[in-house]
Amino acid sequence: MNNSAVNLSTNGDSTAVSIGLVNRLEICVYLINLLFCLPTHSYVMRLIVTGTGNGIVSEFFILNLSACEIGVCLNSLIFVLSMWFRSLSTFEQFLIGFSITGRPLFQCLICVERYLAVVHPVTFLKYKPLRYRVICCTAAWIICFSSCFLCMFTLDSQYAVYICFLTMQLLVFLFIKLFCLSAVLRALKQSGPGERGREREEDHMKRRAFYLILITTVTTVLTFGPITVTGFFFIVTHNYVDRPEVWLSGLLCFVLAGFVQPVLYLRRTGKFSRFCCQI
Repeated sequence: MNNSAVNLSTNGDSTAVSIGLVNRLEICVYLINLLFCLPTHSYVMRLIVTGTGNGIVSEFFILNLSACEIGVCLNSLIFVLSMWFRSLSTFEQFLIGFSITGRPLFQCLICVERYLAVVHPVTFLKYKPLRYRVICCTAAWIICFSSCFLCMFTLDSQYAVYICFLTMQLLVFLFIKLFCLSAVLRALKQSGPGERGREREEDHMKRRAFYLILITTVTTVLTFGPITVTGFFFIVTHNYVDRPEVWLSGLLCFVLAGFVQPVLYLRRTGKFSRFCCQI
């Protein structure tokens, strides 16, 4: 999930590390991700675990997403350190699975949950108990760690396989999220039955939910769109080595989008201003 080519030149007992412009920009992107995402996701996890939010059952997918994002933040830290300590590169490649599989997978689970809650409420109530969420998250973590091992063994030796795997799975995740979000948007635009005295309150709640889903939809396109197009660019042209800046443009959108979900959650629960005061 990165362009980690670093030129090493050995002169006697000293080893000099030459970092190009693209690598410097990558370091800045990952440091920003680390500084912003780590405290926000840690705060979200604390709110959910301590019961300050809406309950661990209803926010179980968000809890797992934040835990996965902690792994993404760790990947950002190890990536920066691996520029100077090459022995960490294998561990850094392992952590890439949290970014390319874990994050979009748990985001898809959240989108599917919202889709069922709005479009198919009867099915949602049937599978609302915690045990079904635990089963889904267990399967998601198994897939995530499988992706981690795949990245660790293919990123250096079979880079073309890694790019195809990255592009195809992100494309699938993008379609699933857009389908669920667009269906929720259509459902929220329709006026539902209700008493006249509660009509204004229901319209206000629908409007808030509509704007929240709309922001999530736009964020999804900006997060997965550029990196997916970049993957197809490499598959078609095999020109990654000569055009690393093209890859960086997609990486920038994908990495920095990690803070959107916790910010939306904190604003929805009314904890955003308190979190800003604490930092």
